[in-house]
Amino acid sequence: MRKNRLNFIFNAHLPFVRHPEYPKFLEEDWLFEAINESYLPLLRMMYRLKSDGIPFRLTFSLSPTLCSMLSDALLKERFIAYMEQHLELGDKEIERLADDPAKQDLAKRYRDAIQENLDFLSNECNGNILSAFNKLSNEGYIEIITTAATHAYLPVYKDYPVAVNAQIETGVLEHMRYFDKMSEGFWLPECGYYPGLEDILKRHNINWVSLSSQALVQSPDEPLRGSYAPIKCSNGLYCFVRDFNLASLVWSATEGYPCDPDYREFYRDIGYDLPMDYIKPYIHEPEVRVFTGFKYWSITGNTADKVVYDYDKADAKTLAHAKNFLYNVRMRTQSVEDVLDVDPLYTVSFDAELFGHWWFEGVKWLENLICLISMSEDMVLVTPNDFIKSKPMVQTMRPATSSWGVGGYSQVWVDNSTNAWVYRHIYKAIERMTELAERFPNQKSLKQRFLNQAVRETLLLMASDWTFIIHNQTTDYARKRLEGHIQNLNLVYDNMCKNAVNTEWLVKAEKRNNLFSHIDYNIMNTAHLDEPSPIYTTDFMEK
Repeated sequence: MRKNRLNFIFNAHLPFVRHPEYPKFLEEDWLFEAINESYLPLLRMMYRLKSDGIPFRLTFSLSPTLCSMLSDALLKERFIAYMEQHLELGDKEIERLADDPAKQDLAKRYRDAIQENLDFLSNECNGNILSAFNKLSNEGYIEIITTAATHAYLPVYKDYPVAVNAQIETGVLEHMRYFDKMSEGFWLPECGYYPGLEDILKRHNINWVSLSSQALVQSPDEPLRGSYAPIKCSNGLYCFVRDFNLASLVWSATEGYPCDPDYREFYRDIGYDLPMDYIKPYIHEPEVRVFTGFKYWSITGNTADKVVYDYDKADAKTLAHAKNFLYNVRMRTQSVEDVLDVDPLYTVSFDAELFGHWWFEGVKWLENLICLISMSEDMVLVTPNDFIKSKPMVQTMRPATSSWGVGGYSQVWVDNSTNAWVYRHIYKAIERMTELAERFPNQKSLKQRFLNQAVRETLLLMASDWTFIIHNQTTDYARKRLEGHIQNLNLVYDNMCKNAVNTEWLVKAEKRNNLFSHIDYNIMNTAHLDEPSPIYTTDFMEK
């Protein structure tokens, strides 16, 4: 009997959004929603499985920007305030829906879930979500890996290896600050790869990455096992190839499981449905409506006349869809059984925020899937490191430039009609930062802090989130962030060219964009590429 090996990789990432200059900031809700609806529910689910003695092996990429925000005292305080406000809203909803038992039951469930998340955060995490992930890693349930410092889409920076290296090196070193184990894998943002990237990754002791299926389809070499097995680059870097068909069962916006009419409708929320005089205390000033998480309608279909959400009916669907997923795995294996010379390995990767936030039932689907696998004789969950340690027979290939975006290329992040204009500015900023690092190496005191802040601004400028948001045209915030980071970098450049430091600006900038506290601006000096990776130095190895 073939052993079906399932390799699930979850990419948990959000752009760095932190605005201490305001008492409350709209885009900070992105973090709070993800914590409440995805990260804590996923953690609670895994701790529940652990408590029940159900084995599992999963991989999580936790981005440096997300780790910085999850460990930030100000944002943690604001998250608690956000949760307490939603508890109050839950109490009001339970009272308001006294004559509507079906919706009132949902309101009670939502309110209880908020309280359970707060209790878990306090009792199991001691207020620090990262500690709960770290514990699961130390106990052998999950593998935690890192990604680029600000989740930059690396193929667009292939002509700037010093910037690509800065993104990778910062990601690796930040991971070592937050977790007990070094990151042996690396999540390529948007699965973005270009030939030669493997050399920079190997420089930092990275053993594996995950690629899109287009990396094989467009390769000059013929893949012997398709996406049913990983490949290796010539330098020994393992590449785990995402199975597009299996991922689409969950990921597809038109045919995936989350589209089922019995599942909860994401976009119908009381933050938009209820009168302003009722909902105003729970949205943003002056009268900016937002999602509250209190949703009472099922998807139903392409109609405005929605059916009230049936929690139990949807819950039953998650089990059916978990069984269907494994059925599809078995059918795939059966179809290649006579031609495949190894047990298949299916790599399936997603954004972690899909589970719980975008797809409300996703966490329960995953829990059901894990339970079914634990009772199966032909299924097993593995991580990339599990596979590598088994010393498998792997084909050496040359992956092609690719991503998991539409068509497998870079269109989402480089679109002439929406966002391509930003790159001439980002490239100029990288060139200026490189110039500063080479003209003023090894500075001390204020100038060192000034230049360190400049490289933070440069890395933040490179974040893939801004071009993604501009492409989707969902908010003007991304354009403002790009403009702000460019202005900040130019301010440092102009001052350093005058041999001056703008201390007032520096203090404010360090307070606002306070991530990567141990960064060294010399990372942007091209001479740094010829030096040994800092992960091998005594200070870091001792950690």
